[in-house]
Amino acid sequence: MNKKAVLVVISGPAGTGKGTVVKELVSRGAAEISISATTRAPRGQEQNGIEYHFLTKEKFESMIAEDGFLEYAQYCGNYYGSPKAPVDKWLSEGKNVILEIEVEGYKKIRAKRPDCIGVFIMPPSVEELEKRLRGRNTETEEQIQKRLARANEEMQLSELYNYVVVNDTVQECADRIEDIFKKETSN
Repeated sequence: MNKKAVLVVISGPAGTGKGTVVKELVSRGAAEISISATTRAPRGQEQNGIEYHFLTKEKFESMIAEDGFLEYAQYCGNYYGSPKAPVDKWLSEGKNVILEIEVEGYKKIRAKRPDCIGVFIMPPSVEELEKRLRGRNTETEEQIQKRLARANEEMQLSELYNYVVVNDTVQECADRIEDIFKKETSN
């Protein structure tokens, strides 16, 4: 008999450090990470199948037609989605699974899988969020302003989540989320 496993959806504004926290949790063996698919171009050293599955728009739309996603959405002109097959496989094996997706995706997952656990990662402050976005050096000023506006909208929706965790430091944030896994798998 497999142990109880949970599907945890982690969301938060761009620049909050979600990806770094998720990598820390995976390195601790707390969960498997569902690698999202996207039609956006890779940034920096990102590799296909590691950070994302980078797909053409045509391939992504083909997977939509075949019901191959738990959820998908368009954000800043690109598709993002969570492939269904690996998530179902890991959960059936008793492994916890993390989906790192945006708020609209969480709403879709929650509608399909009401037993999922939502964790919203907040930045320590709006000023720190802006500093982190600018520090990435990957976006234009216009894109940064759009992301900051979107961040304000997303933070207002944090009440939809089961838990809200502030990412002051990666270690402390990961510790708090690992505690959530332990609590939810013991229920």
